[in-house]
Amino acid sequence: MENSFEERERLERAKKKVKSIKGFYRHLTVYLFVNAFILISRAIGMEPGEDFWRWGTFSTALFWGMGLLLHAASVFGTTIFFGSDWEERKLNEILEKNKKAKKENRWE
Repeated sequence: MENSFEERERLERAKKKVKSIKGFYRHLTVYLFVNAFILISRAIGMEPGEDFWRWGTFSTALFWGMGLLLHAASVFGTTIFFGSDWEERKLNEILEKNKKAKKENRWE
């Protein structure tokens, strides 16, 4: 009985995680389409001699992008950059390099 309860709980957590990941990708898609529309509209609707590279052109993308980064951090946590076992892999890599360097410097 306990086992099936734990399995249901794990399934619910997994469903919530999938739903949050799906929400992030939906947010990312909307961000890309809306900002592409804004930039294309700006480029098409410019007056002759008007500068495209100004603050107002990119401010929406910048501030919304910051919000999108926060959304990504809340969904993926720190694993987005380093992964859950990054420290262990890096430690093993350094130990292997040290072991290899020791072997190469040894008199035979």
